[in-house]
Amino acid sequence: MIEKEKLKQYANKLMFDMDDNEYITLQEEFDVILKQMDLISKIKDIDKIEPMTFPFVKDTDLREDILEENDVLTVSEVLENAKQVAKDQVKVPKVVE
Repeated sequence: MIEKEKLKQYANKLMFDMDDNEYITLQEEFDVILKQMDLISKIKDIDKIEPMTFPFVKDTDLREDILEENDVLTVSEVLENAKQVAKDQVKVPKVVE
């Protein structure tokens, strides 16, 4: 199981925090994921299977994107709800160390 302190360190690096109950839930979810990964690793010759980068594309007809005039937003419309703006861009907090 991943230690709660390790999760808190990761959360701190991502600039957010959770209450203790949320960390317990996250620990339980990671435990399930790690068990699933362990099961997958036990599949015979799994290392010989080519990974799927985007499943089901071969069997799917994707629609063509068509840009319509009313789909385009002006710069002022985009920035309308932004908390901070700098040089016609949305200013966001730094998230990389």
